[in-house]
Amino acid sequence: MKKIILSVAALSASVIVIPAIFVFFSGSTSGNSFAAKETDVSDIVLEEYILDETNVSETYKVLDITSGQVIEVPIRDYIIGAVCAEMPAAFEEEALKAQAVAAHTYAERQHILENDNPSPELLGADFSNDTSKYQGYFTESQIKHYFGENYEEYYSKISSAVDEVLPYIITSNEQPIIAAFHSMSSGMTESAENVWGAEVDYLVPVDSSYDKSAPRYTEEVSIDKAFLKNSLENYFGDINLGENISEWIIPAEISDSGTVLTALVGGKTVTGNDIRTALELRSADFEIKYADEKAIITTKGFGHGVGMSQYGANAMAEKGSSWQEIINHYYTGCEIKKVF
Repeated sequence: MKKIILSVAALSASVIVIPAIFVFFSGSTSGNSFAAKETDVSDIVLEEYILDETNVSETYKVLDITSGQVIEVPIRDYIIGAVCAEMPAAFEEEALKAQAVAAHTYAERQHILENDNPSPELLGADFSNDTSKYQGYFTESQIKHYFGENYEEYYSKISSAVDEVLPYIITSNEQPIIAAFHSMSSGMTESAENVWGAEVDYLVPVDSSYDKSAPRYTEEVSIDKAFLKNSLENYFGDINLGENISEWIIPAEISDSGTVLTALVGGKTVTGNDIRTALELRSADFEIKYADEKAIITTKGFGHGVGMSQYGANAMAEKGSSWQEIINHYYTGCEIKKVF
């Protein structure tokens, strides 16, 4: 394999892959980038690495966090397991194919990074099945348990979709991209720069208006004063909330996509994603009002909003878009490369 030179800009993701997640598996879509998790990702520039059929992986190593064992999984089995864990099987086939290519891209990039700079906690694996840090993955036995009586139908549908797109990876400058995805945006996806603080050329806002018709696109939560105070103080530490609840959270900077970028919490400037984490909100696109000593927070979308919207992808597929069109829409300026 060619030498890989790494240039790292840390991105603090609200991902998976990407991307985790406070699991919402309706079949099983995640809020974020990878599985159902919040995770940390790094934007790695593989300056001298060119992906082709001579160096693409044939298997991936997965650390099972339950047993502590590292298992080696053929690519096909891994991608099937990742799609089963990440997207509802009831979704359109073209959306499942797009998800499979994104999952493969994520896995290949992570494999490259671990090969060059291993993480000690992975014990030689490329990633683990810890969905708070990595893309989701189900073994075949887990898939059988998860799908139950629908196993034969759903497994056949997903494996067929995977087989059609297995040779393909999403690339930028001949390298596998950061294939971030999320459940649904607020109607326009968000930039990596706004969410993670580092610009990524292909992770920029695009229209995803179909998300507005997705189930639970908006959600309202009511948080009483005592619980809100406890949650904010536990997460942010040294803050001064005072007695007036209406002054506790004041959104300041909002992106064009609707994400609360910064806000004042007890006089301290924090990010919208910090608030999202502290209060376990579905997204950082939120509005807040106060009544009867309670905070009423309305969110739009689900997840960090970067990269491919899964519900948007499904809606595009329903309207006749191909998996290639879905990928080209959400990952701006990228190429789809056949690697074997």
